[in-house]
Amino acid sequence: MNPSPFAQPYPTRRTVLRAAVAAGATLPLLSACVTGGKDDKPASAAGAKSATNPLGVKEDAALEVVIFKGGYGDDYAKKAEGLYTQKYPKATIDHKGIQKVGEALQPRFVANTPPDVVDNTGAGRLDLAALVGAKQLSSLSELLDAPSFDDPAVKFKDTLLPGVVEDGTFDGAPLVLNFTYTAWGIWYSKPLFASKGWTYPKTWDEMIALCATIKAAGIAPWTYQGKYPEYMNDPLLSMAAKTGGADLIKAVDNLQPNAWKADGLKAAAEAFAELAAKGYIMTGSEALSHTEAQAAWCQGKAAFIPSGSWLEAEQKDVAPKGFDMVMGAVPARTGSDKFGAAAIQAASSESFIVPSKAKNIAGGLEYLRILFSKQSARSFAESAGTLPAIAGATDGLTLSSGLGSTRDAVNAAGKEAFTYRFRTWYAPLAKAVDDATGELINKRATPAEWADRIQKAADALAKDSSVKKYTR
Repeated sequence: MNPSPFAQPYPTRRTVLRAAVAAGATLPLLSACVTGGKDDKPASAAGAKSATNPLGVKEDAALEVVIFKGGYGDDYAKKAEGLYTQKYPKATIDHKGIQKVGEALQPRFVANTPPDVVDNTGAGRLDLAALVGAKQLSSLSELLDAPSFDDPAVKFKDTLLPGVVEDGTFDGAPLVLNFTYTAWGIWYSKPLFASKGWTYPKTWDEMIALCATIKAAGIAPWTYQGKYPEYMNDPLLSMAAKTGGADLIKAVDNLQPNAWKADGLKAAAEAFAELAAKGYIMTGSEALSHTEAQAAWCQGKAAFIPSGSWLEAEQKDVAPKGFDMVMGAVPARTGSDKFGAAAIQAASSESFIVPSKAKNIAGGLEYLRILFSKQSARSFAESAGTLPAIAGATDGLTLSSGLGSTRDAVNAAGKEAFTYRFRTWYAPLAKAVDDATGELINKRATPAEWADRIQKAADALAKDSSVKKYTR
């Protein structure tokens, strides 16, 4: 089996940019080494199912938990383990907090002796596509349909934010569960706007008018992380999705003919070309790294910057006191959009898996049921400053300006939170889009040339029989 580009849920940029590695930097598994015979799978511990034990956990079975100990640390995982042992006091838990997940666990998957639950995150993580192809992951269907840990009257799957189940689904099977939730939008300093009397725009016409006002005040309206033009893709593609709705997103992801020439994409490309044509992007932005562009924005050299919801945490040592950054939804391009004005691009990350050859599959699933409880997720939000993928987990908490605005944006979007999948399914197409957008916003390509270039790449990919195709 050839490892597919679909190796990590969409929002990997935080990990990628902080670690300065390429997206999809996974540790591949050779299928010949991981496809064991029928008798390779050891008997997994199981107990009697009941209303209080819906997954049939064997109460005295040991549980091994491996957590990626990165920027979030692993205390949140240990707290969930404490809740597990409160419920199953006879169980012992072997906790491992590590950085190089793939390097540590690949030999164990090959030997069919994996842990019971794994946080497969960080540079050098295991290749999920390879694990999926080798049938090394347990289905999470039983967990999704089980009662939630907080409220037995509510199914586990109904406690998750929009798109979380889909983000972890491979060829129709739910195999991965992502713990954090990332939203993308346009960021600005709330005090700056208040001091100038500026109102965040809801339509693109309002954005263009405000940009003229901002420029007249001696501030660049926009900057962006120039060396990574994918940052500008997010608002552009968000605008297109608002115009064309779910049909446009599916056409793009499913590599349909002429998908990139849809009216919604054309109008969005024209909108961002207009930013460049009118001089509303800070001079020199193209040459800036993400840290340089974000620092310039924090210094007040530009009013807007596009980014995901990790921005506040990334800038905590750079933003001046009282900067109070907030995220706004991408303004609508037209007055007849298929998604509402509050719709946002959002997806989940921080991937948890339960190996199919684990000794305690039921315990691994139960651990995830506890980890994804409001009690556990709330603790994580307070310590990590990141939105968990559990609905209502941050309700009632006093949040920072950035995280609070992200929470509010996600709540306002509701079921109109959306995401594209092509970036993780097809790495070559993602690069083609990034390159084309870089040319567009630096006035080296027209919107029509932008669409033609990307469509050509999509068509070539669609015709390539060596590339596994996914549909939604």
